[in-house]
Amino acid sequence: MRQMVRMLVLSCLFICPGMVAQSLAGRAAGAGEQEFAKGGDLLKQKQYAAARAALEAGLTKDPSNTQAHFNLAEACRNVKAWTCAEEHYATALQLDAKSSATGSTKPRLHKTTTWRLLDEVTAWRLLDEAKGLLAGGKAFPDKMKQAEDTLDSANELGLNHEQQALYQQLQAKLPRQRSVAVSNKAKSDGSAGGTGQADTQDMPMALVPAGEFTMGSNMAEDEKPVHQVYLNAFYMDKYEVTVGQYAKYLEVTDMDEPPDWSIMDQPQHQKRPVVNVDWEDAVKFCKWAGKRLPTEAEWEKAARGADGRIYPWGNEAPTRLHANYGRKEWNNHLSLVPVGSFEEGKSPYGIYDMAGNAWEWVSDWYDYEFYNTSPRRNPIGPATGDSKVVRGGSWLYISEFLRSAHRFAAQPTNRYFGYGFRCAKTP
Repeated sequence: MRQMVRMLVLSCLFICPGMVAQSLAGRAAGAGEQEFAKGGDLLKQKQYAAARAALEAGLTKDPSNTQAHFNLAEACRNVKAWTCAEEHYATALQLDAKSSATGSTKPRLHKTTTWRLLDEVTAWRLLDEAKGLLAGGKAFPDKMKQAEDTLDSANELGLNHEQQALYQQLQAKLPRQRSVAVSNKAKSDGSAGGTGQADTQDMPMALVPAGEFTMGSNMAEDEKPVHQVYLNAFYMDKYEVTVGQYAKYLEVTDMDEPPDWSIMDQPQHQKRPVVNVDWEDAVKFCKWAGKRLPTEAEWEKAARGADGRIYPWGNEAPTRLHANYGRKEWNNHLSLVPVGSFEEGKSPYGIYDMAGNAWEWVSDWYDYEFYNTSPRRNPIGPATGDSKVVRGGSWLYISEFLRSAHRFAAQPTNRYFGYGFRCAKTP
């Protein structure tokens, strides 16, 4: 369930891209403005229930008002209507993104604040769900397991002090075996020092079977020509390497910390991808883990499969159900989301976040024209070069960079907020 933390937030809004725009056809200018103004005034007066009613009435007339959706989310948050708040924060973010894309001069949302509020109300909803599941006592093991997963999902979003207190109360109501397991895991996480070896239990991999796939596309010159490539079977990490995993590595190896490590290495970021790592950092981590960086061809096959799809999930244009992208502010690592948050964005092999969240280093040198001469079996890239390849786009970039065939050149010594990685392994 923890891979679906953000998905349920957005399901109603983004299943049908363009639905909002289509629903606006023929609406009169100024529709709903009276209700929006009334709702805004009531919100300022902290009359949240009345504000909610007024704003909902206005949005039935004009569902395109970004600020009205945000205000309605605020009203719902203050009456603890978490699902309502989630829906309208998410709607406001999507409308704001569309407004930006069309060059609108309307006032813009403060995206960082809105995403933070979205995470907050999502965590509250999950905590409430876990509380309801636990209310029936321990006589229903299936509900206990669901409550465990729900609490894990809430915790991965990062909890404020009030939420953390409730989280601890609910944890105490779980069966004793759970409490012992959590305690033992915490001890294990802090006791790896001195071994010099990776505990890979929390780094699951997916098998990508041997065979041909279609590599490249006609959408950019360095992606041409489209060609068939045969790869031997290999394993790929299901998730990008996280801050928590990198912290273990630093503890037992005494390697240098990446820039801004003290900002990244916080409790609320442990499940988010590690970034600010250069190519050599990624190589060393994978070697420590008994793995290696994937080749560019392996990365592309793991992302798009063998059916020539454009994105990991298929040919449907990206939405917030698929990937984390298009944000504009770093906000101390909060622009990244916990790995595995997008169930609908996974690849054909069950691999997550191969579009968005963090760029991923691969082993190959970058060559603009390499596909003209690339071997058709197990290519490993040019022998030399000036830049390395990163793949997959990131939290910052627009949807164009999310295509599985998209190639991007990066200096191997670069350490940026968007550069992360995952590892591969030969069977």
